[in-house]
Amino acid sequence: MTIWAIVPVKPLRRGKSRLAGSLSNEQRTDLNRRLLEHTIGALSDMEEIGQILVVSRDPSALAIARERGARTLQEDGAPHLNTALSRATAVSLAHGAHGVLVLPADLPLLDTNDLRLMVKRARPTPSVIIAPDHRRDGTNALLISPPGAIGYEFGPGSFERHCRQAVAREVRLEVLSLPSLALDLDLPEDLALLDGLEGMKIK
Repeated sequence: MTIWAIVPVKPLRRGKSRLAGSLSNEQRTDLNRRLLEHTIGALSDMEEIGQILVVSRDPSALAIARERGARTLQEDGAPHLNTALSRATAVSLAHGAHGVLVLPADLPLLDTNDLRLMVKRARPTPSVIIAPDHRRDGTNALLISPPGAIGYEFGPGSFERHCRQAVAREVRLEVLSLPSLALDLDLPEDLALLDGLEGMKIK
């Protein structure tokens, strides 16, 4: 089964705007760059991932992705995450993908073992495997097999919406609460959870 990883990335200089009170513009840009490199590196270590597709409207983010061997997709028009993910999914289908793993590039504790577990649990298909954030509000990783089995509803409250959609479409649903996928960096209090973690010092 060929799995494509789709990594949506906001502009590196504009991402994590809610951390502006804690980090300078330069610190946030550097953090976003390192998180993207970290995400691509983790996915590149996985034989289970056939291709990595980074989707962004930021030429700098796309250049970083290409330097590390990932495919890229330039966003067009007004930015909208779910629309961009749908376009990326269409690209993956055109190249024979049997499943897509949507993985935002803001998970500092990302661990390949947890990603491998998600891929393993995607059988039998059709399946939807969801790893929620630690608040059980957002969706931090979403594996859909086959692509298009459910639509994308990322944004506040997306975890519940993705679950409801899978149930409504009678697609096998599994929720995995995985520590390495639970922490995303959205709010200042999230930064405190990183204190003392080697390799992710950001101040």
